[in-house]
Amino acid sequence: MSYQGLADRVAEVRKKIDDARRRGGHTQNVRIIAVTKTHGPEAVLAALGAGITDIGENKVQEALGKQDALAARIAMTGGIPVVASRGPAPAALTWHLIGHLQRNKVKHVDRFALFHAVDSQRLADAIHNFGVTLARPLDVLLEVNVSGEASKGGYPPSELAREADRLRAQAGLRVRGVMTMAPFDAPESVLREVFGGARRALETVRGAGHDATELSMGMSGDFAVAVEEGATMVRLGTVLFGERGQ
Repeated sequence: MSYQGLADRVAEVRKKIDDARRRGGHTQNVRIIAVTKTHGPEAVLAALGAGITDIGENKVQEALGKQDALAARIAMTGGIPVVASRGPAPAALTWHLIGHLQRNKVKHVDRFALFHAVDSQRLADAIHNFGVTLARPLDVLLEVNVSGEASKGGYPPSELAREADRLRAQAGLRVRGVMTMAPFDAPESVLREVFGGARRALETVRGAGHDATELSMGMSGDFAVAVEEGATMVRLGTVLFGERGQ
């Protein structure tokens, strides 16, 4: 698949982010996470060529396959302007795991710089235990279900303060912030309610003593509103690469 015009689309997205940040009255740095779900390794390289170094994947096995494929290409050709670093991932890339994770796959979390979707106490404990075996903490975000949708995972906001307090004692993980998802095709009033709730959730986590600064929210259809409400990371797929499978 060709990704012609990606650099222009990235530039347009960056302008929209800058405009949204000014409208929201914020000064936060906003990182674009290119979501390459269902796209091959070429999408990762295209994103890198367009100036995006943060890559997001929903599924562990798909992500590991891309990491391995890129590492193999580096080893075979030497033609990619990046080098292998921790795991097989190129050092120029920062890999994010943004989807739900089963506890039996926690052993792969160290292949990612940040896991966005800690959605339960049991998963948090499993990651903590794995971090302890590695003798270093794993960076995570707490997923908060602000909208209350049954189809979405995450902590209810009412439970977040207690969990954030509990996690201070878990040396195997490091809470860097929160993540949320808004309902699909929601009106702006609902988007602001959800994203504003996530911003308040981040304040709750910080109030519990965590060095938490990241607010991961906003996708292709709603990232401008998310930035207006304080997002520091937006997870973009369709607006960059087109519809999945095309």
